[in-house]
Amino acid sequence: MKDRRNWAESEARKIARRLKPVEGGREPRGTGPEFAARTIRYEASDRVHAIPCGGLGAIHQLAWKVGLVTALDTRLPILKRRRPYSEADHVLNIAYNFLCGGAVLDDIEVRRNDRAFLDALGARTIPDPTTAGDFCRRFGAEQIQGLMDVVNDVRVGVWQRQSQAFFEQTARIDADGSLVATSGECKQGMDIAYNGIWGYHPLVVSLANTGEPLFVVNRSGNRPSEERAPELFARAITLCRRAGWTDILLRGDTAFSQAAYFDRWHDDGVRFVFGYDAYKPMVARAEGDDVSDYQELVRKADTLFEESKRRAKQPRIKEQIVREREYRNMRLEREELAEFEHRPTKAARSYRFVVLRKTIVEERGQRYLGQTFRYFFYVTNDREMTCEQVVREANCRCNQENLLAQLKSGVPALRAPLNTLESNWAYMVIASLAWSLKAWFSLLMPTAPRWHEAHQADRERVLRMEFRSFVQRFILVPAQILHTGRTLVYRLLAWRPELPIFFRFLDAL
Repeated sequence: MKDRRNWAESEARKIARRLKPVEGGREPRGTGPEFAARTIRYEASDRVHAIPCGGLGAIHQLAWKVGLVTALDTRLPILKRRRPYSEADHVLNIAYNFLCGGAVLDDIEVRRNDRAFLDALGARTIPDPTTAGDFCRRFGAEQIQGLMDVVNDVRVGVWQRQSQAFFEQTARIDADGSLVATSGECKQGMDIAYNGIWGYHPLVVSLANTGEPLFVVNRSGNRPSEERAPELFARAITLCRRAGWTDILLRGDTAFSQAAYFDRWHDDGVRFVFGYDAYKPMVARAEGDDVSDYQELVRKADTLFEESKRRAKQPRIKEQIVREREYRNMRLEREELAEFEHRPTKAARSYRFVVLRKTIVEERGQRYLGQTFRYFFYVTNDREMTCEQVVREANCRCNQENLLAQLKSGVPALRAPLNTLESNWAYMVIASLAWSLKAWFSLLMPTAPRWHEAHQADRERVLRMEFRSFVQRFILVPAQILHTGRTLVYRLLAWRPELPIFFRFLDAL
């Protein structure tokens, strides 16, 4: 440990000395560019073998440490006969492909032909892309549910290693659907979505506290967003309570405000905040006299800084162009909040409805054309939160859009590379495991009492880090692979600013 720390500190000093003289600019190197290398020669090494993804060893140790490898091999009966790969080999092969910078299943072939990569995992070989696709085709709906249960059982074990403060927070469970487009002609289960795009419409239920996808269910492209959401909400609630949470909050957009389940969730002691459709009767109710007086909504960002300490806003280029060309411009003037009681038709009791009224000013060039109101409704069974807090919870739910974006373009899990609904579903669940491993990497990082605040900030930063950034900073570190006695050694060949965090994680393992 001391050698690693000394090496990292030495490398940090060297790069600091190298970058210090150019801070603020310096004189150019003659008349040529800074990228001055011109005479370059390549050579091949016979004795030294290295891989570009030296951080993978820590992830593989993590998979063993939390029991993922053992659980997959003992509780996921997919293969009738192992020749030679086990279920864990197949699952981790796909997940590791994305953690090592792969973008498609075909990228597995690059690592399959890399002798140093095989040595790094202690493997004679790994499944090729065709075999990986065939493994996903072996799954039926029941086996995919079993795979999610196995991963979630391991996930609960990771959660239970956290401090008590982790469970004192509210467990926020979000749900949303996302369209996965495909240009294929022969993909079984695909259909036309509401916007005319062919593909699938998977539903993702996640824990907002850690950004982990708890359940992914693939569906045809024409299915509504809320389909199967109550079932998955119930399973997620059970999962969180088994881990140790007592306060649980469900969140979703207007599609997930299914009034038929409000009473069930309320009686179960579960809070919820959902968007609610602005039906004409609801708008009439908001415009009536039986609502509380409207109060102006002050966004949290507007209260963080004093007026004198705020930075000047950047000019609104789009709005300037709209005004110059005298297009119709809809500008938000103010936001106001009120609340009222209402009993939905399918509910047995009344619930609290918060209405957000936005005043929109309509302009054309310099001419004022009038103003209009737009209403947004939120339903909740929580009577302790203020109206501002209800709206904030609903707005924070939109952070799941960032998770869906990461599962589409970062991992990438929300894609359809195979030819059936079930095989693409299995692929989505397995690929999303790469994102969960990233989250577990953060959650299992230790925090020393002396530097608790700094270490906690590091954990939070890694937890919220984009997948691509995580791969670049922690996984794509060149490493030489050595066999010393019975030990497999990863000798790091490059320095990264995040290596102190990486070493701290290794110590925890």
